[in-house]
Order: sequence, then structure tokens, then C-alpha cells
Amino acid sequence: MNKIKGLLKNLFSNKKKSSTISFGLVIVAFIVMQILIRTGNVSSLIKSLLVPLCAYIVAALALNLTVGILGDLSLGQAGFMSVGGFTGVVVSAVLSNYIDSKLLILIIAIIVGTIVAALFGFLVGIPVLKLEGDYLAIVTLAFGQIIKSLIENLYIGIDSTGIKFSFVNDNTHLLADGKMIINGPSGVSGNLRLSSFEVGFVLILITLFIIYHLLESKSGRAILATRDNKIVALSVGIDTKKYKLMAFVISAALGGAAGVLYAMNYAAITPVKFDFNLSIMILVYVVLGGLGNLTGTIISTTILLLLPELLRGLSDYRMLIYAVILIAIMLITNNEKLKVILEKTKKSLTKKGAK
Repeated sequence: MNKIKGLLKNLFSNKKKSSTISFGLVIVAFIVMQILIRTGNVSSLIKSLLVPLCAYIVAALALNLTVGILGDLSLGQAGFMSVGGFTGVVVSAVLSNYIDSKLLILIIAIIVGTIVAALFGFLVGIPVLKLEGDYLAIVTLAFGQIIKSLIENLYIGIDSTGIKFSFVNDNTHLLADGKMIINGPSGVSGNLRLSSFEVGFVLILITLFIIYHLLESKSGRAILATRDNKIVALSVGIDTKKYKLMAFVISAALGGAAGVLYAMNYAAITPVKFDFNLSIMILVYVVLGGLGNLTGTIISTTILLLLPELLRGLSDYRMLIYAVILIAIMLITNNEKLKVILEKTKKSLTKKGAK
């Protein structure tokens, strides 16, 4: 009994340490970037990447909840981002006629986009989560492609009489004072650019708070038990379907919030931006950062997003160096000898600190 109590105590102490590191890393990075921006030591290229970086970090953290913590392989994150993103675009276009505060419009757009993405996650998760492994990955990938195709054929406009929806390229039903919000394959043009680095920073903190709070709760322990051994979890009365769906819906909702932040950073956005390549890229961020490792996800997303741009001066060799670095990271993170050395170093440092 004492051993079990000790294991539980170590487990929660490790989670608290991990959450402290994650929050501390994000806050320190934000402060450093603010100082660099105010002193003029950041290029316009890096400035333009800050909001997308925040969006990708939120999306990667959300996907880690499904892939790393729940243990199910999902490739539909781009689909949830597109649902949230284009919902946010429509909401902001409507609210701009009634609300002057850009920040308030963005907050409402993020909330609505998050709710709609969560609804899609719930509807998709009910049948999809009955599958496992490669089958689940294929179906979620298909969901992302279906959403992209639907938006490419969706036409939404607004005039003095209200919002008009259509799957036919015909804007004659709009009055003279009307305008198109989503114009099929052309996507959105003339979008309100409401996103900011500060809002992205707050959204990352909220995402970390939600995931860590979930992990430290009864539901989080049930999700981890479902991942580790589904049969044993069922034998002790855990409703595995319920908790799998809960994790999937939360992941979808946070992905939708990331999509709103991303979409509202550009004056023009097309459905092609949210194709399956985006899902694969976010999955790469999660895998390289470590499954279930939220701090690692933040670091890997930052490095892998900024690295190609920092290497842009090397022209033709840029992507070659990027690929070599990816392979090196994979080899290092999966090197058992290196893990043993790091673990021994960690134990020795802990003992010295205790003395």
C-alpha cells in the first residue's frame, strides 16, 4: 500500500513539475520576444511567424491529447482547424457590423469556433472512435479531406437581410449592399486581421491549463488507464468510450480555437491551407516533441516552424539541412543508450540536490 501511495505521489509531483516547466517556458519566451520586439531586434519575417507559431503550438498540444495521452492516432486536426477557422471568419464578418472592439470580436469568434469544432468532434468521434490504429487514422484523414472539399464548394454572403448560404457559385441572391464572406475555392478575401501575438500567448496558456487540469482530474486518470490497458480499465468499471470521446472532443475544440487564431491572422485564406499536409505537419511536431510531452511539443513546434525560415539564406540546401536535422532529432530521441545516460544524470543531480 505504501508503494502504491509513493508511486501516485511521484506521478503527481512529476506532472506538477512538468506543468511548471511548460508554463514557465511559455511565459519566459513571451517576455523575451516582447523585449526583442520593443528594442527592434526582431526581423519582420519572425514577427509575421509569431501568430502562426502560437496557432500551431495550440493545435499540436491539442493533437498530443489524442495521440500522446489518449493513445489514438488521429490525422484530422486540419479538419477541425478549418471548421473553427472559417466559422470564426463568418462570425467576425457578421459582428463587425455591430461591434467596434476588434478584441471582443476576436474573443467571440474564438469561442464560437471552439464550440462548433467541439460539436464536429463529438459527431465524428461517436462512430470513429470505435476504430483503432491505422483504421482510425485513415477515417480521420478522410474527415479532414471531406471538410476541405465542403468548404471549397461553400458560398456564404451577407447583406442587409441576413446571411445567405449556397453550394452553387451564384451571388445574384445578394442585395447591392451585400458581400461574399466565403467564396468557394477562392476562400476568404478582405478578412479582418484580428489575431495578435498577445492573444496567441494567452490561448497557449489556456490550452496548457485545460490539458494539465484534465490530466490531474479523475477523468484524466481514466483516460490514461484507457490508453495503458483498455481491458483492465473496463474490468474496474471505467467507461472507456466516454473518456475517449471526452479527450477527442476537447482536442477538436482546441484545434478549432487554433484555427480561428490562424485564419484571423490573414486578409485572405483558402481551404487549401487546411489540407492533409497540415495534419501530417502537426503530427510531426507532436512525435518529435514526445508523445504525451507537452513541453517537448512546444519546443519542437517552435524549432521546426522557425528553422526553415532561419535557413532560407542557404537557398537550395535549406530543406536538405532541415531534413537532416529532423532525422537527427528522431535518432536522438529514440536512442535507448542516450535515455539511460540522461536518466542516470538526472538521478545523480537529484541526489546531490537532496544532500
